[in-house]
Amino acid sequence: MFGICAFSIAPLLHHSNDARQLPVPSLAIMLVGAFRTRLFHPMQKIGFAEALDSIVKSDPRYERDAYVFLRDALDFTTKQQKKAKGTSVRHVSGPELLEGLRQYALKEFGPMVMTVFDSWGIHSSEDVGNMVFNLINAGIFGKTEKDSIEDFRNVYDFQEVFVKPFAPEKSAVTRPRAELPAPKPAASRK
Repeated sequence: MFGICAFSIAPLLHHSNDARQLPVPSLAIMLVGAFRTRLFHPMQKIGFAEALDSIVKSDPRYERDAYVFLRDALDFTTKQQKKAKGTSVRHVSGPELLEGLRQYALKEFGPMVMTVFDSWGIHSSEDVGNMVFNLINAGIFGKTEKDSIEDFRNVYDFQEVFVKPFAPEKSAVTRPRAELPAPKPAASRK
């Protein structure tokens, strides 16, 4: 499951499966106290623009605009899920993100999706997974222990989901060509 890293610690406190961990309210109080007394210094947050500079420099396969689009597609996906579920969504799975990305791309670019994606270096769902994990490694997106790059392998075929919806429909029944009447023999002049 993936999500944009939150600025608060609360989302992280609800995802542990370790029964030996302190109850969430006690842990939250301890951590807040540690921040206030400066016993614990959080890492300095890197901005999205700076992270993209670093990512594109280290992995030039994908254009900067592709990452901006991916972040927007994640926002779109979480909003769609919130509408459907009636509650806020902190994380989405790889296939859920790809479905949201598909819907958002069709909405934004229509029949030009493949042209835009090709110019950005995105050719498959695996490319989206690589970008997600680049953002995770940069600290922009978060992940759970269950999340894997494998979540993005062969989820859908880009030609099938981005080209086929705009392809002209072929007629299932072929009509025989209309036959023209045979020409009448010319009358002779005598």
